[in-house]
Amino acid sequence: MAVDEREAPSAPATIRTRGRAHVVLPAYNEAESLPPLLRRLADVARTEEITAWVVDDGSSDGTAECAHDVAGLDVKVVRHPVNLGLGQAVQSGLRAVLEVADADDLVVVMDADDTHDPALITALRREVEAGADVVICSRFVDGGDDATAPAFRRLLSRGAAVLFRRVLDVAGVRDFTSGFRAYRVSLLARAAEHWGERLVEERGFACMVELLLKLRHCRPVIAEVPLTLRYDRKQGPSKLKLRRTIAQYLKLLVRDRLAPAPYRPL
Repeated sequence: MAVDEREAPSAPATIRTRGRAHVVLPAYNEAESLPPLLRRLADVARTEEITAWVVDDGSSDGTAECAHDVAGLDVKVVRHPVNLGLGQAVQSGLRAVLEVADADDLVVVMDADDTHDPALITALRREVEAGADVVICSRFVDGGDDATAPAFRRLLSRGAAVLFRRVLDVAGVRDFTSGFRAYRVSLLARAAEHWGERLVEERGFACMVELLLKLRHCRPVIAEVPLTLRYDRKQGPSKLKLRRTIAQYLKLLVRDRLAPAPYRPL
């Protein structure tokens, strides 16, 4: 894993909120979608302290090169020489952030395909400052919407939400599979100290549920804010494979049932 750092020119002086938001963007062949997303992040960076961590997961379309020279945004690039999957991209991004983040910072994970609105980072921060340890941008609370997503993705997300709510004991969660979340740095640090390289083991989309299941052993306060998914802004085909993702979710449920709880309080 290599980190390439380049800091863009600073934005005009403004009043900023407390603590830096480290935004982890797992990216695989997102050269078309990444630049407009980074420009939206730069707009948010006028009032929020933000560092964007682009995790280039073995892209072949120049994704990493698109991450540089965004005015007003601090961008760092983490590179995988080959494609390792979403789970390992998330893992690499979290580990890179935890090496440098301060205790009062927060980590935001969001998709790099421009379907998530960076303006929600302010709402995520407010929830963390109000006491939440994990904040999920949810399609399934009042004000949330995923009408622009394809029917098969909406069916999968809703089916997974119903299944996980019935089977898993995680209070305060309606949208288990959302890829847009914020975490307290201190919470992730405690979990990483216990699980190490095993913090994220799933390679595919199930990694977001896996991370939530492991963090629940830290007894976090979890909140949700409404998410309007902008799938209409997505460039290129979906990388989600329906059958494979369903199989990953089912395997994760079985593994969660069989895995022992941590041997000590986290």
